[in-house]
Amino acid sequence: MLNRVPFDEALLSTVGTPKETKLLDSSPRSRVWRVRLADQRLVIVKQITDGGDTSADANTRFAREVAGLRLAGRAAGLAVAPAVLATDPSSRVMVLEFVGDLGRTDDWMPGYAESLARLHALTGPADAGALPVWSGPTADDAESFLTLARALDVAVPSTVPDELGGLLERLDPSPHHALLHGDPCPGNDLRTADGVRFVDFERASLGNGLIELAYFRIGFPTCWCAMSVTAAPLTEVEDVYRTTWRGLTGKDVPGDLADACAGWLIQGDALVERAHRGTVDQLARVPAEDFEWGYVSARERLVHRLGVVADMTRDHDHLHAVGRLSSALADRLLERWPKLRPLPAPDARPWY
Repeated sequence: MLNRVPFDEALLSTVGTPKETKLLDSSPRSRVWRVRLADQRLVIVKQITDGGDTSADANTRFAREVAGLRLAGRAAGLAVAPAVLATDPSSRVMVLEFVGDLGRTDDWMPGYAESLARLHALTGPADAGALPVWSGPTADDAESFLTLARALDVAVPSTVPDELGGLLERLDPSPHHALLHGDPCPGNDLRTADGVRFVDFERASLGNGLIELAYFRIGFPTCWCAMSVTAAPLTEVEDVYRTTWRGLTGKDVPGDLADACAGWLIQGDALVERAHRGTVDQLARVPAEDFEWGYVSARERLVHRLGVVADMTRDHDHLHAVGRLSSALADRLLERWPKLRPLPAPDARPWY
């Protein structure tokens, strides 16, 4: 039965006996319960399911989430994730600290940015191998981006292929060891009296923190609730992130935010939800169809990202031609489909 919590004898002896359970909304790849134990404590029980994957893939997601949560548990003082109380690898079950969410607030982004920087700063070179390295854009993604331009009859400057090749080299995650959440979207952040805590670490990895700081500019690329952050709020959250990182590490954030944004731009899989990634060339679909994810369409997401990269690279040493191409592509999309809407502002973010 779905509402029956999958506790074996070991979990019963370690955590206690469930008395009240409530099945919560979750992705098709997991089941999540809020559980009141016999001693009145509340905990969260999460079971990773196959969800269309092989058992081996589900086992990998379980191990990845537990590893990410345990690394996140290093945070001294202000926690950035729920604590892992117990696990049952044979059933892919984890028992987590219950974290109550304070709910809606209009000024949610600074606290989110601070906790994101705290999360990223928890790991370093000594943690290499504790999680997979971040998987970024590939040469195939770069070629798909160029093919999209040609399909829309937009001239590709001659230096763009070389610029994209250089971008892929600079995005190599191997020199970086920040603890990346993998999907830091609204709904995966819980606001508490002590700051934001992140949940759902199934895609946790090690890489450059700028990949996730870029979410504010590029429109939350792995999230169904895409949004546009601009002007003073954008400056504030990026300052909060960089100041927090510097205070924890004694160093400036490494890398180039424009590179991170351009990396998200050329990844077609960042136009669709996780279940559809790796199935087809999503950029190749854009000229023929405008497919939706959440309340925003693929073309609307793409126009936003193109505009961001164009604005960030006007005077960029290594992406100037990519920026000019991005600007021309955005103009062409709006010319062909003038009813495309801008992404909503963050004050319209969904609350759960």
